[in-house]
Amino acid sequence: MEIKGHLSKMQASLQNPVQYSLVLDQQAYSLNNAIGKKITIIYDGKIHCIHCGRATKKSYSQGFCFPCMRSLAQCDVCIMKPELCHYDNGDCREPEWGEKYCMQPHTVYLSNTSDIKVGITRNEQIPTRWIDQGAIQALPIIEVKSRYLSGLIEVELKNYFEDKTLWRKMLQGESESIDLAAERDEVFEEASMEIEQLQERFGEEAIELLEYEDVVEINYPVEQYPKTPIALSLDKTPLVEGILKGIKGQYLILETGVINLRKFTGYEVTIHLS
Repeated sequence: MEIKGHLSKMQASLQNPVQYSLVLDQQAYSLNNAIGKKITIIYDGKIHCIHCGRATKKSYSQGFCFPCMRSLAQCDVCIMKPELCHYDNGDCREPEWGEKYCMQPHTVYLSNTSDIKVGITRNEQIPTRWIDQGAIQALPIIEVKSRYLSGLIEVELKNYFEDKTLWRKMLQGESESIDLAAERDEVFEEASMEIEQLQERFGEEAIELLEYEDVVEINYPVEQYPKTPIALSLDKTPLVEGILKGIKGQYLILETGVINLRKFTGYEVTIHLS
C-alpha cells in the first residue's frame, strides 16, 4: 500500500496492546498489522504549517511556520512551562483559545516511562498523553481547575520526581514496574505543606487530591526493542526504511533505527507499507 500526505502525530487507542494509526492529511491508516513488515518513508522535501498551510523551510513547535509560532497561544512558552501562564494578566495571545484549552480541568499524574516522572495533562487527553510519552504505567494523583495551577503543582513535585522522559531508555525495553500508589502516598506526605499553601491561595475546591485512583497499565505493540536506539531524521535522510519491529510513544521502531513521527508533523511524505 502506498499513501501520501502531510504527517501528523499517530492516533492511539488504549487497548492491549495499544492500537496505532498513521495519520496523513487527517486520514488514519491502521498500523499495528504492519509490524514485522517493511515500511518505507520518503520525505518529498515540502513542509506546510499545520495551522495556516503556508509552505515553510523549517518546522517550529512540531509543525508550525515561524509567523504562527510567534503569534499562536499554543506555541507560547507557557505551553512548555504552564507555571508561566499570563492569561490573568490580560496579555494571552489568544484569550478564546486559552479559555478552551488552558482554563479547563487538568490532571497531575505520575507515570513510568524511562523511570518515574511527574506530568500534567488536560483531563480529556487521558490516556493519550501517557501513550504519547511511552508510559507503561500511569496514575492520576491531583485534579485542578486550570493548566496554570497544574503547572504550579508540577513545579513543587519536581523536587521529588523527574519531569522528563529519557527517550533512549524508554525505547530500550519495558522498565521495571513501580508502585505508583506508594509513590503518590509518600509525596502527598512529603509535599503536604506546599500543596496546602496552594490550596490556601486558590481555594481547597481548586485542588483535589486523588487518593483512590487505579494505576493504568499500558502495553505496546513491540516485537523487539533496540539495544542502542539510533534516531532517524527525515531532515538528514529523506529516505527511511526498514522492518517495523514495534511502536511505542510516537516512535516507530525499525531494524535500522527509530523515528519520532510527531517531530515531523507537517512534512509531506510518501509511505509504502508492505
